[in-house]
Amino acid sequence: MTDQSSLFSQNYDAFLNRLKERIRHAQVLAATALNREAILLYWQLGKEILERQEREGWGAKVVDRLAKDLRREFPDVQGFSARNLKYMRAFAEAYPDVEIVQRLLHKLPWGHLIRLLDSVKDSDQRLWYAQQAIENGWSRTILEYQIESGLHKRQGGAITNFEQTLPQPQSDLARDLIKDPYNFSFLTLGKNAQERDLENALVAHIRDFLLELGMGFSFMGSQYPIAVDGKDYKLDLLFYHVRLRCYVVIELKMVEFEPEFSGKLNFYVSAIDDLLRHEDDQPTIGIILCKSKRRTTVEYALRNVSTPIAVSTHQLPDQLKENLPSSEQLEIEIDTKLSEIANQE
Repeated sequence: MTDQSSLFSQNYDAFLNRLKERIRHAQVLAATALNREAILLYWQLGKEILERQEREGWGAKVVDRLAKDLRREFPDVQGFSARNLKYMRAFAEAYPDVEIVQRLLHKLPWGHLIRLLDSVKDSDQRLWYAQQAIENGWSRTILEYQIESGLHKRQGGAITNFEQTLPQPQSDLARDLIKDPYNFSFLTLGKNAQERDLENALVAHIRDFLLELGMGFSFMGSQYPIAVDGKDYKLDLLFYHVRLRCYVVIELKMVEFEPEFSGKLNFYVSAIDDLLRHEDDQPTIGIILCKSKRRTTVEYALRNVSTPIAVSTHQLPDQLKENLPSSEQLEIEIDTKLSEIANQE
């Protein structure tokens, strides 16, 4: 191949790659625009149905008839089933202000919005999950997992000293990042499992662990070695958070929090700041995940610590099972509810 032919090939390949990127970008924009129009159409149809039923007293059978007529007129268009039309009505009823649809909700696929309608009854919680799904790019499966695990109750629930040790807005971002408790229901551990058993299980299920930690965590290693004054130490787990732009050291405990845990983690965080932290990185954060904690004990332990540390808890499968009501408790609750209904009648 001549030099001229080689140059042509290189220029052509670069040109082709640029065209491919432009086409992919245009496809994404087209899909986004199409989804936006579809979601707005569904809201408008739902609003029309809702208003007609309220104003003219149309019954539920009208929706079935409307579905048949629309599918007859638009046989190649999906989404006009009676079930879907009822979801459109519920969608418009749940979000009466079109502004929230135009500003936020049109960014989610219809399947996500249906899942939110089915699973989250509180309007503020629905919007919170919608915002989180958009910001983190959750699939429908991940959205379902986060709802079922009660993420809105756990997010930002850990005890920290971030306000005293991190500048704004880093302190708020870091605090909102950390959950309490962390749900480790994907693990299978024996009754007498120790910290190393928990660590090994989390590493073996690193994909599930990263999902539970949340977006932005990059796994750097387990039993991560560092040397200080000629002595070797090993960190349980080391991560880098790409959004916060900082290292995150996680120490695992299978017992209740003890004050000395924070002293050891403070040492590790300080060492990582000196040994690994780049000048463009934010201060390293430490997280202690323990079986349980007492608030006052944790607050005293962190009060005069100058490095940013959070203390949270983890829930393993046995603990999750303990939190569920027994069959006897369920029977009692059902009998109580039936009695209340009978008395009301």
